[in-house]
Amino acid sequence: MITLALLATLIAVGLVRVNAWIAATDLPGLVPDTGIEVVDREGRLLRAYTVEDGRWRLPVRLAEVDPGFIDMLVTYEDRRFRTHSGVDLRAFARAGWQALWNRRIVSGGSTLTMQVARLLEDSGTGAWGGKLRQIRVALALERVLSKDEILTLYLHLAPYGGNLEGIRAASLTWFGTEPRRLTAAQSALLVALPQAPNSRRPDRFRGAARLARNRVLDRAIRFGALTETEITWARRAPIPSARRDFPALAPHLADRVVQDRPTATRHDLTLDAELQARMETLAAQAVQGRDTRLTAAIMVMDHRTGALRASVGAAAYSDDTRQGFVDMTQALRSPGSTLKPLIYGLGFEAGLIHPESLIEDRPIRFGSYAPQNFDNAFRGELSVRRALQASLNIPVVSLLDAIGPAELLTRMRRAGMRAELPPGDPGLAIGLGGLGTRMEDLMQLYAMIARGGNAAPLRIRTEDPSGEGTRVLSPVAAWYLGDILSGVTPPPNAPRNRLAYKTGTSYGHRDAWAFGFDGRHVVGVWLGRADGASVPGAFGADIAAPLLFEAFARLGTDLAPLPPPPLGALTVPRAELPPPLRRFRPQGGGARDTDAPEIAFPPDGAVLAGSADLPLLARVDRGTPPFTWLWNGRPVATGVFDRQVDLGSTRPGFVELTVIDAEGRAERGFLEIAR
Repeated sequence: MITLALLATLIAVGLVRVNAWIAATDLPGLVPDTGIEVVDREGRLLRAYTVEDGRWRLPVRLAEVDPGFIDMLVTYEDRRFRTHSGVDLRAFARAGWQALWNRRIVSGGSTLTMQVARLLEDSGTGAWGGKLRQIRVALALERVLSKDEILTLYLHLAPYGGNLEGIRAASLTWFGTEPRRLTAAQSALLVALPQAPNSRRPDRFRGAARLARNRVLDRAIRFGALTETEITWARRAPIPSARRDFPALAPHLADRVVQDRPTATRHDLTLDAELQARMETLAAQAVQGRDTRLTAAIMVMDHRTGALRASVGAAAYSDDTRQGFVDMTQALRSPGSTLKPLIYGLGFEAGLIHPESLIEDRPIRFGSYAPQNFDNAFRGELSVRRALQASLNIPVVSLLDAIGPAELLTRMRRAGMRAELPPGDPGLAIGLGGLGTRMEDLMQLYAMIARGGNAAPLRIRTEDPSGEGTRVLSPVAAWYLGDILSGVTPPPNAPRNRLAYKTGTSYGHRDAWAFGFDGRHVVGVWLGRADGASVPGAFGADIAAPLLFEAFARLGTDLAPLPPPPLGALTVPRAELPPPLRRFRPQGGGARDTDAPEIAFPPDGAVLAGSADLPLLARVDRGTPPFTWLWNGRPVATGVFDRQVDLGSTRPGFVELTVIDAEGRAERGFLEIAR
């Protein structure tokens, strides 16, 4: 009895000391560094980055790994993983007996927890000192982590050859897929590789990789994880012969969001990975067989939500000849003729023109500035609709002279655009591209038109708020633009699907643009050289427009219809328009007409009390009667010879009031009708 009591005491003291020894273990960091990942709106990987030492190690959760792989891993490596406390004494005893009997090491006794301990400290496997340390750390790990947490650490740290660590990096490299669903053959290879990651690398030692994989499959069938039929199919599966590249979609945008938030480990973007891949392929195809320095950029946006769906900054990110590292969606470039729709929209809103109004395309001079059409030809008098569709320069400059460059710049800012003006007075040349802006900003301009005049703030991250932006154009003016641009003749061999689009070419053929929209998407296309050099013969209509139509074809959906005419839109022929809207009369080469009409009441910026019983009286000074009055672009009084007019009852809200005289001269003001 004394002997038994002494033995029990010794055991108890030993357990206390072992317990204290384990409790005093200095554990390594339990949160491994992982590379930054950029994902699309559905969580699909767009681009990944290595950790600081150049290793590929990506974050993963246990629930994101195929359960079949987990079962096979535990079956092969540590069948009693769920029940032991970090060290499997039975496995140690078996390994020791086999080593004595065979006079060599036949099997190891390391548990998965011990392997995690070794990987955490990057310690060796053979020395007794290292093994004792692994045992101590493993026992300590089991006290602070759950079994699933230990497995998750293994899934991050297990080596898979070269600079690959973790199940996600391995699955993406060897099979080109996430580890959510793996075949039996794939799972078996991924179980086998960490045992000898460099001598079993499939791309270098396929035979060794196959033998190791098949040993795992043999163990799986022995312990009932797989059937013989499944094993037979798995044995026939090929071994991957080469490493696959990690996804590198939207590299320019990925670099930008990572730079904006360098401490974030994950960036969720609004992009669609499949659409992004199609657009990158299209951009690469667009420059094949052309100037080796030509590049292309493509953007796709859902204008209903403002979400960016694809962003291709260059035709080839790694092509130094094309300077593919330059993100052309952010480069400051001349917009060419792509601002013309906004100028016409301001003219519609101000009551200066209607799509069917006649406008002159004749030689004209504004001080020292004499604009010319791109072909140096003049077409005389033609409709506004045709002038915009033909992208003529002289009519739009005449219209901008009446509106004022300052108003154009104000509306550009309201649409979310940034503009860099040349030194001095920018003047009327800004209407033809005489300023600098970015492709991303032009996308917001055309999204605004497609949204009926409301600004469409661009959303890049999924957490970016969506909603209505500020009003830039009236719904009527925006609808007129969509109706006109949908009638532009498509490029040769393109479908006649009434896609609303506009092209542009900057001075010296440095930029070829095309922007188009339907009821859902806005697509923008740019071609040129990143260094800003000229590309002889490059016109937006010739090279950008066909690419635009091809981009819409690759969206994978039919064109969404444009909206119907809003209330107040005049869909009548020119003969039925109010007389002042039948013909636009320029301001005479830039000189202000002192006889032009002027709204005397209500004054610009006034706040008036609204009432259903009291009429709103307006008065105009100067100008030649009869007058036409417009309320938010809609005629409310025509053929009025009196200078005072009753505009009827009013509703609360913001109002743009316009008066046009018999000579086509207009004045407008803004007021608020209060409740």
